[in-house]
Amino acid sequence: MATGAVVITGTSTGIGRGCALRLDRAGFDVFAGVRHADDGQRLRAEASNRLRPLILDVTHHAGIATAAKEVREAVGERGLAGLVNNAGVSVAGPLEFTAPDEVRRQLEVNLVGQIAVTQAFLPMIRAARGRIVNISSIGGLVANAFLGPYQASKFAMEAVTDVLRKELRPWGIHVVAIEPGTIDTEIWRKGTEAGRETLERLSPEGRELYGDSIQKLLAATEKMTRRATPPERVAEAVERALTASRPRTRYLVGTDAKVVARLARVLPDRAVDAVQARFLGI
Repeated sequence: MATGAVVITGTSTGIGRGCALRLDRAGFDVFAGVRHADDGQRLRAEASNRLRPLILDVTHHAGIATAAKEVREAVGERGLAGLVNNAGVSVAGPLEFTAPDEVRRQLEVNLVGQIAVTQAFLPMIRAARGRIVNISSIGGLVANAFLGPYQASKFAMEAVTDVLRKELRPWGIHVVAIEPGTIDTEIWRKGTEAGRETLERLSPEGRELYGDSIQKLLAATEKMTRRATPPERVAEAVERALTASRPRTRYLVGTDAKVVARLARVLPDRAVDAVQARFLGI
């Protein structure tokens, strides 16, 4: 599995960009999913001729079919060595005041879109006995306050990963979850900005109930972002998941993710709640 064709969604920035460039250097033929052609050209300027931008919006089902057709015509019978489901957004805020449409948007991008992409490319994965790598999150294992929609989508992707791993086992197709902690990417910076916007949009009642806690959470998030793990560390884990003779079913990335996961294994739920609340100052 050291070479072959791989499709990666959400490669404009952050983890997806890091994965595209690393796998390109490793010798893979990378189809780098982007929503805008300009993003693809910027990425291609930093890569070899093997990297090929692919217009792919995970919420646009007709566009997914078009992208799958393009890849199928390019790879032919050799199929796909890998699919990396990375595209995603983050919706934050107290669940009590999060609009249902925002929850639907979160799940459409981070869950439904990932399933739709997997369905479209799975025949090519099966042809090559390739692998599927889902970019999840430590937030898919341990939930925290005010990130409910995002973490619900990641908990769901953990389940989808487990289901696919079991359903595709007869064909020898490995399905792996990558579970990063705080990563130095745009989604974290955008999440902080979105948190401030959420606070501004809250009703007077919402601000009275949650305003102080959200402010403290934003301050804690800014501190964590300054110590964030580089996205290249996630790309390393993705490469291992695609190339190891027997990959793990899950890869935790980042010290914070490993610490949180370990605490969740050994402490009762309410003790974990207390540790998180103390750390975040809420």
